[in-house]
Amino acid sequence: MMKTLLRSTLVALLLAASPALAQGTWPQKQVRVIVPFPGGGSNDTLCRIVAEKLGAAWNQPVIIDNRPGAGGNVGAEIAFRADADGHTLLCSPPGPLSINHNLYKTLPYDWAKFVPVTVLAVVPNVITARLDLPANTAQELVALAKASPGKLTYASQGNGSTSHLSAQMLVTMTGIDMVHVPYKGEGPALIDIIAGRVDIFVGNIAAALRFQKARQVKFLGVTARSRSLVAPEVPDAAEIGLPDLIASAWFAVVAPPGTPDAVVQKINADTAAALKLADVRAKFLEQGAEPQGASTAATSAFIKEEEARWRGVIKSANVTLE
Repeated sequence: MMKTLLRSTLVALLLAASPALAQGTWPQKQVRVIVPFPGGGSNDTLCRIVAEKLGAAWNQPVIIDNRPGAGGNVGAEIAFRADADGHTLLCSPPGPLSINHNLYKTLPYDWAKFVPVTVLAVVPNVITARLDLPANTAQELVALAKASPGKLTYASQGNGSTSHLSAQMLVTMTGIDMVHVPYKGEGPALIDIIAGRVDIFVGNIAAALRFQKARQVKFLGVTARSRSLVAPEVPDAAEIGLPDLIASAWFAVVAPPGTPDAVVQKINADTAAALKLADVRAKFLEQGAEPQGASTAATSAFIKEEEARWRGVIKSANVTLE
């Protein structure tokens, strides 16, 4: 009887000492959110907006830890190997979670073992063209490319980036022949679109929106199932005759493998509550991002669906990276 009592007491002490297992005690210290890209971009900005609200709700600091490198793989590995107690999270765009394992021969983490928490936002991609391109619609772009195969160019953020794969999806679906011009980031790519050095760029609408509003570039269509909330005048994929041209940037929160479900569900619920706040929603829309707040199950299904989509594009185009 004494042994049973001691055993029960020990179990109780262990549970109380573990923030991942003890009910109602998480978080017990600061929460680190790893962003696998440099500061200043959409990934960093959106995660910081939510982190501020979560810090207030949890009465603990929520810090953003930027760990760029290798297309997001550096930060993803750090998060993957972190303690599975909910105090380290990864806030990431599609690359590390649904694309990179199809591009790189090996990865230092297993994307499928991350624990899905929620989708913060979706940012639709848009076909952005130089202002003087003799095509004002996506249909006219396709006709122009077919009339001059191999003459038109498309910019990207770099080999294997979502902008590269999104444009490749357009090329494959329409059977056109365009030349890929990779850049180191969306900024340089858009600068050369504005300068007329390249013809189109298929990237997230947040980055290009201010240039479109300043009449420095033009939009030919969004690669989404519905029109964008921030540019409602631009036709969607079905309206441009390409209903399967679905390619968006998105930002999801995941946790290290083994993170307890109770902790994951709390993070999910509190993040969803933050995304419903009027000031958060307004700040997201300023970035061209549409707030989400999906359940853990819906997030898991979404990431798997995106992985299948990008895997098909990568295989059809035979894109690989070292």
